[in-house]
Amino acid sequence: MTTKGHVYVIDDDAAMRDSLNFLLDSSGFGVTLFDSAQVFLHALPGLAFGCVVSDVRMPGIDGIELLKRMKAQHSPFPILIMTGHGDVPLAVEAMKLGAVDFLEKPFEDDRLTTMIESAIRQAEPAARSEAVAQDIAARVASLSPRERQVMEGLIAGLSNKLIARDYDISPRTIEVYRANVMTKMQAASLSELVRLAMRAGMLKD
Repeated sequence: MTTKGHVYVIDDDAAMRDSLNFLLDSSGFGVTLFDSAQVFLHALPGLAFGCVVSDVRMPGIDGIELLKRMKAQHSPFPILIMTGHGDVPLAVEAMKLGAVDFLEKPFEDDRLTTMIESAIRQAEPAARSEAVAQDIAARVASLSPRERQVMEGLIAGLSNKLIARDYDISPRTIEVYRANVMTKMQAASLSELVRLAMRAGMLKD
């Protein structure tokens, strides 16, 4: 288990990958190397949250295109871009597309590790809340249409009787639906169900 988090290095230069692997591994990060942005993007859905360190100039999908694609996917991964000498316009473009920062090669080892640590620290809460939101959305999606109607009744403050009357079914049947809703939504109480509904955007403030 790594202490400082995951780093995904994308660079088509094998020597650069090796030196970054050595540096980051000895600094306590979990490192995964990719020789192209294509390979990284293919692996992305299965990767744990971490910081991406990518070269800006690569054959095929370059760093700028990588940023565009990550942005289109609403990826929460922070991205640091490595640029060659004199690539400032590219670096500015990268920042506009959401890169957290850029480093000009050759760079100080300490500067890179500090930047990665701060990028992970800043992006982690958002990534965590994004994962929670997706989890809650999946729970809502697992409800049948009728269970969803019952949930909407419950969070609107209606009693089982009133919900039963609205849909012309027996209160006893509503109790069964209600129990299913609580189980599928993993809610221990009505207040927790309301909180989950708020997170899922089912309750307008």
